[in-house]
Amino acid sequence: MPVMAFIKNNPSQDPHALHIEADGLRALSKVIKQHNLAICVPDIKAVNSQQLILERIPNQSASKQQWQQLGDQLARFHQIPQKHFGYPLDNYIGLNPQKNGLSDNWGDFFYNQRLMFQCQRIQDTSVSEEIRQQLKKLQQPLINWLNQQAVQPVLLHGDLWSGNVLFSDNKVWLIDPAVYWGDSEADIAMTELFGGFPQVFYQTYQRQQPMSTDYDLKKICYNLYHYLNHYNLFGPGYLAACRSHLNRLTTALT
Repeated sequence: MPVMAFIKNNPSQDPHALHIEADGLRALSKVIKQHNLAICVPDIKAVNSQQLILERIPNQSASKQQWQQLGDQLARFHQIPQKHFGYPLDNYIGLNPQKNGLSDNWGDFFYNQRLMFQCQRIQDTSVSEEIRQQLKKLQQPLINWLNQQAVQPVLLHGDLWSGNVLFSDNKVWLIDPAVYWGDSEADIAMTELFGGFPQVFYQTYQRQQPMSTDYDLKKICYNLYHYLNHYNLFGPGYLAACRSHLNRLTTALT
């Protein structure tokens, strides 16, 4: 029986967007295959400026065992060290650009390429100035604090919410990545953004990769990036969450 294809049309004006997405899928697949992990990434059949043609995944509801498999295998994936923070190629987080570049300074990278980059994209000038001033106050304490975590860079999926994990038969699949090299807990933080994964996922993950003692605050920091991105994509409904996360970081670090 021939393998069915899934055709994704280019949702942006960037003719390179689908090539960039294909690069992210290849990056995930390379690490997974090199280390014989039991996570799958759909095969790329073809890609051009208008379409990305992928192996079709017959998605179904996940079993408890599949959530355990994802937790175990993602933890192992997050233990594979990389050389730098960032990524050599700029890519996308949803429909917004994601600025990368290579760095040996995690705090500086996250502050500038994640938080400040999103701040600079805010179109409402009063909101942009409000966020910028709070981030400016946080700059050195936040950079120092993130660097004190002494994290090793690992490859991140980068956009790890439930819509980007598929299940078929006994397989677990990752789709739609926004890859870069960073703190593994940034991926886990995002899984908690919209209701979270089942508890068994976290229990299994932490048997292989226990969370750091500062994870609760790191989660606020890392998810601030996604709330700023959602504010830029979808509007004022996310502004309260941006302000709340900024205020909690400011209280904790300054």
